[in-house]
Amino acid sequence: MLRKNVLRRKKDFTAIYNRGKSIGDRYVVLFFRKNNLPYNRMAFLASKKVGNSVKRNRARRLMKESYRLTEMKLPEGYDFIFIARNTIANAKCAEVKKSLQSALRRTGVTKK
Repeated sequence: MLRKNVLRRKKDFTAIYNRGKSIGDRYVVLFFRKNNLPYNRMAFLASKKVGNSVKRNRARRLMKESYRLTEMKLPEGYDFIFIARNTIANAKCAEVKKSLQSALRRTGVTKK
């Protein structure tokens, strides 16, 4: 994941939340929107509801790894915000990957 591929600016987050679409799954909530760029941008968030800093960082690492394994199936030109649900704290990597893939599949943007 390159530095340019990470969402950082508040206006980008606001645009995705307000004008994008969302899909929820057991461990992950996904917000997405077309960005008209030749690459995807993403953000991985875990609120304090997930737990202490150790659990939040683990949740972000699990989501990043799941995204990395699924990245090749996605077309370019989208912004994604992955938000961890509090159930992710006790989840295994394979479960998070399955949840993230399910959410991405339901968006309709994945390649076959």
